Amino acid sequence: MHESKPNREARSGDLASVSSHRQWPFNLALQAISLAALSNSAVAQTPTPEVPITQLEPIVVQGNYNNSIGSSDAASQGTVTAKLIENRPTLRPAEVLEFVPGVIVSQHSGDGKANQYYLRGFNLDHGTDFATFVDAMPVNMPTHAHGHGYSDLNWLIPELVDRINYRKGPYYAEEGDFASAGAAHIRLVDTLPKGIGSITFGENGYRRGLLANSGAVGDGQLLYALESGHNDGPWDNPENFRRLNGVLRYSFGDAQTRSVITAMGYSAQWSSTDQIPKRAVDRGLIGRFGALDPTDGGETSRYSLSYDLTHKLDDGSFKFSAYAVQSRLNLFSNFTFFLENPVDLDPTVANGDQFEQAERRKVVGLNTSRSWNTSFEGREVINTLGAQVRHDRLDPVGLYSNVARQRVSTTQESRVRETSVGVYGENATQWLPWLRSVAGLRFDRFAFDVDSSIPQNSGKKNDSIASPKLSLIIGPWSKTEYFANYGYGYHSNDARGATAKVAAKDPTVAVQAVDPLVRSKGGELGLRTELVPGLQSSLALWHLKLDSELLFVGDAGETEPNRASKRYGIEWNNHYVVRPWLLFDLDLAASRARFSEDDPDPTVGNHIPGAVNRVASLGVTVTDLGPWFGQFQLRYFGPRPLIEDNSVRSSATTLAYLRVGYKVGTDVKLALDVFNLFDRKASDIDYYYPSRLQGEPAGGVDDIHFHPVEPRSLRLTLTANF
Repeated sequence: MHESKPNREARSGDLASVSSHRQWPFNLALQAISLAALSNSAVAQTPTPEVPITQLEPIVVQGNYNNSIGSSDAASQGTVTAKLIENRPTLRPAEVLEFVPGVIVSQHSGDGKANQYYLRGFNLDHGTDFATFVDAMPVNMPTHAHGHGYSDLNWLIPELVDRINYRKGPYYAEEGDFASAGAAHIRLVDTLPKGIGSITFGENGYRRGLLANSGAVGDGQLLYALESGHNDGPWDNPENFRRLNGVLRYSFGDAQTRSVITAMGYSAQWSSTDQIPKRAVDRGLIGRFGALDPTDGGETSRYSLSYDLTHKLDDGSFKFSAYAVQSRLNLFSNFTFFLENPVDLDPTVANGDQFEQAERRKVVGLNTSRSWNTSFEGREVINTLGAQVRHDRLDPVGLYSNVARQRVSTTQESRVRETSVGVYGENATQWLPWLRSVAGLRFDRFAFDVDSSIPQNSGKKNDSIASPKLSLIIGPWSKTEYFANYGYGYHSNDARGATAKVAAKDPTVAVQAVDPLVRSKGGELGLRTELVPGLQSSLALWHLKLDSELLFVGDAGETEPNRASKRYGIEWNNHYVVRPWLLFDLDLAASRARFSEDDPDPTVGNHIPGAVNRVASLGVTVTDLGPWFGQFQLRYFGPRPLIEDNSVRSSATTLAYLRVGYKVGTDVKLALDVFNLFDRKASDIDYYYPSRLQGEPAGGVDDIHFHPVEPRSLRLTLTANF
């Protein structure tokens, strides 16, 4: 699913009332975790499903990866550990997802808004078709004010990430909604070896402070972290981004039964410089870092309480997790400037096209699974049954016309109830010493209930879908393992689009309701080898088809049906330990994305706007070279079609990050991070659509609208462990 600018943004709740409600849910969460910590009920956490494997002597790659032979079901599956995450500089928290080979993370607005994601021929917008989880809590937000599948990770503290388990493709029974292109499961640490106190200063008013530690409390371990930050950015209109973030995490139990209770709270406010038309810069109306509407920006908050249990049994394991999330967003954007609301009769007054996307959301859910280790005619077998339930309650989710963040009218406002139930079964069998299979079947049921301010668009809709999966793992021979994967998946669609009958901006115009669930199917052939000492290398050939490349029109509050699509590509990933202190990473990916159906208008082409076709990443990591450590990261994502006939394309973007660190003492270190090392003038993202500046024709002008990458900037971090 892709979103066409100016059509992709969304906002939540009444701005004036956000701060007054910001604290109470987190206070309740703290009370709940305190009560839970005092009770000694045995509870714990959910690791990746077990799979029978042939035991081999693994290659240990400096603790950075866990991708050895026998550790996965596909060439494109793997794990990144905290060791590598610690060494690489990140401009924004969500860039931890770039540890997933082939993923690119960018931004087209303020730092408080969810990032843009690219993978496998997708412009994933803010998360559609890539599922993200933090400790079994889903990050993607369905029927979101800004965009379906919205994945905001700005509340993540990278220093608390223990590992990232990633999977690509619809081959895994455990993965449901949004996971057609892939999924990332981020696991937080339960304890810290030492406390962390760090402070960062950078250019453009960047400041960040972090205090974190863990220690024994009662029969368990209590971890706490508090983070605050500020950033103005390079923008002519300072961003004034302010964030406050807190984590409390209590873990208890033993090796047999392990439980974790986690409370999180996050709030942020910012002004934003959104994408700007190229012609405005060419004419000298604004600079590359200028804004045409300085009142754009937003405010958001997120509070959560979660519980994870892992219980090991003689014949397998039992896993259970539950979570509750409360979030709010008010987002103010203006992508077309004066196209819909031109200068009034009084030329000194210009309302402009600013709109607000707003939502207040509560989410509750649970995941549970039971696995049995058995045998069949002497063959090792693991059977797993699982269930996942999620309920989202939006009160309300809306789209409003604004002037300087003041509402002047309501385009549409809805109260939405969305419930999903997924059940799955999986069988993993070691047929021969060199042949293993993983077969799964998943069934999902969704129920939508929409109460819209436009009566015709209210209604209820139910839908269900079944998704079979199959993986074959062959080998290893000569330290090389081979994979064949195929599976069916899906993504849900915005509940409002599933019940809509008329256009939100013009109720006299009938619209076609979209399918609540859209089928995807894909396959992959791959291999992973450790034939060269110290080198882990994987190669994957993949393809993926979607029954509909649906389009969310954020500033119209609608979901439009689009054509079916197909994608295929190749990925080559390499992790090489040259010396105990020196690690090389090289990840290359190429893909082709097209609509698989012709448009009724023969002049419209089959290219998918925004689809990335080439991605490359090169990393050089130095650890413990005496007192020195550091990392160099080069990432490239290639030019993209911006219109279906491919007549307008973006340029490629190449960026380099550098970290140079020095250990002053046993527990004190300094690190200098340099972002955009070569000071490239490039775009984080480009769109092509009509907008109107003052004095231009009433129909507007088609143009490239871009959000520039930030210029070279430096950040210095002092970290003390205690």
